[in-house]
Amino acid sequence: MITVVGLGPGAIGDLTLAARDVLAEAKTVWLRTRIHPVVDELPAGPEFLDFDHYYQEAEEFSEVYERICIELERLALEGDIVYAVPGHPLVGEATVRRLLERSREGGPAVRIVAGLSFIEPVCTAIGVDPLESGLQIVDALDPRVEPSQPALFAQVYSRRIASGLKLSLLGLYPPEHEVALAGGSDAGNGVWRGPLSELDRAERFDHLSSLYLAPLSIERDQRTFAGFRAIVHRLYAPDGCPWDREQTHSSLRPFLLEETYEALEKLDTGEMDGLAEELGDILLQIGLHCEIATESGEFDYADVFESITQKLIRRHPHVFGETVVGGADEVKANWQRIKQEERAGETEARRSILAGVPGAMPALSYSQSVQERAAQVGFDWPRLEEVLDKLREEIEELHSAGSAVEREEEFGDILFVLTNVARWMHLDAEEALRRANAKFVRRFGRVETLALDRRIDMASAGLEALNALWDEVKVEERGQKASEV
Repeated sequence: MITVVGLGPGAIGDLTLAARDVLAEAKTVWLRTRIHPVVDELPAGPEFLDFDHYYQEAEEFSEVYERICIELERLALEGDIVYAVPGHPLVGEATVRRLLERSREGGPAVRIVAGLSFIEPVCTAIGVDPLESGLQIVDALDPRVEPSQPALFAQVYSRRIASGLKLSLLGLYPPEHEVALAGGSDAGNGVWRGPLSELDRAERFDHLSSLYLAPLSIERDQRTFAGFRAIVHRLYAPDGCPWDREQTHSSLRPFLLEETYEALEKLDTGEMDGLAEELGDILLQIGLHCEIATESGEFDYADVFESITQKLIRRHPHVFGETVVGGADEVKANWQRIKQEERAGETEARRSILAGVPGAMPALSYSQSVQERAAQVGFDWPRLEEVLDKLREEIEELHSAGSAVEREEEFGDILFVLTNVARWMHLDAEEALRRANAKFVRRFGRVETLALDRRIDMASAGLEALNALWDEVKVEERGQKASEV
């Protein structure tokens, strides 16, 4: 049996009666560390031994904790032992967590003797009710936090840790946000209060130091998903924005498409600041759809998160399971196989390999997607030359088409085959046309500028004069590209 005793946050008066009884009866007490205020005041009698030398010998804390557990298990084979740790054994104690895990796997039994944790005296010192406020308890070495809720960071034991924590938090909180730095016990040390930007300039840091941050208001929590979600919820609330309240899934449809195309445009131009803004606009559309669906009982944010996370885990067995892959091609093949398995339980109409391609996609992208999927099951030309032959055939059929209906059909066939040519050449047909459109708009704009500078009336200049300007623009562009190289 390993009996783990909590020594409390630092003052001898915080030691529980149960802990005192266990320590008084023990012949030997193993301390995780002797660096704790209460150790020098513990009652005489037991021999107190510690593992502090492990901290000097090991490079990582994880190695220290592993070595401590191994030694405690070895000692437990010889008889019952007492192991004492700061605070409460189940609050921030990595060695105790490991001992409990090993006990469940057949290791020595573990008995926990509770102690006062650092949380209670710190909350007393700063005047916070952890339950009512929804307090987050966070490790300063892993500062993942939601700024819309109050947070208490443990283990701010040095100026270096405080400095690193400050830099991490400045990405979420404004520099002037007030923080409170408190010791593990409310006896004597007091509380330092100041702006987050000054945290690492506080006078005192030790292994009992903890940092408290009050929550940000909705308007100030502008760098987290929780803040975004709270703002969208406020907009859609009964007393929120009248325009937002009037929206439906259908009325928002054009905005989702528009914002998506604007994001694609920023990708094309490489404007990363603009891309961040446009992705935010897309996120707003997702948030509004979730608010509408939540109010009507259709689904909520949690359903959206669960759907995508389950899909990602299911379709990445090489990451979240035991599947071994040899490269990206095998990952892609597994992805398609898993999708087919998912469709096995669907209706006949949804079971088609083509069913998952959204019909609302731009026509060229849709065409390329359905042809790619058909090719995955072998429905494909064997060689590119045969696709080009088919293109020539379709052009001849367009040339001989007699009616407007026939011409439209044959023209569509040409576009379809051209998209297949792009697939064979590993090109994105939609992107190729977008770039061609952008090139035409750019060059035509330059033609208009030249015509204006030279007082040429484009409407009456004639095709030959306009083509001359067009060729001039092309020569300009070639010269610019050559100079860039």
